[in-house]
Amino acid sequence: MGQVEKVARRQKIKRRSKARGQGTAEKPRLCVYRSLSQIYAQLVDDGKGAILVAVSSMSKENKELKGSKTEISRAVGKQIGEKAVEKGITTVVFDRNGFRYHGRVQALADGAREAGLVF
Repeated sequence: MGQVEKVARRQKIKRRSKARGQGTAEKPRLCVYRSLSQIYAQLVDDGKGAILVAVSSMSKENKELKGSKTEISRAVGKQIGEKAVEKGITTVVFDRNGFRYHGRVQALADGAREAGLVF
């Protein structure tokens, strides 16, 4: 499977999953993006088109994190969960953004659940 085919497949899955689960103010969408070396997560209110909370492995507080990419992903998940709970958000819709629920994406989701998010 070539690179172009992989990207097209992910975009197709992304469109399908985004059509199913829209985020609202009381139940935002936890959107995950995984690049080759970094991971990003944000809570989105699709009604307003606003980002409520955003955390990434490149943010200032995560620059000194050491460990494997999976361990860093779990830490990012915990951080976004803690920030969401501070804002009074406890339930979210999980949007894996076309990525397989496995490895770093699963680690981020597990970290968010440990911090108190329900999805």
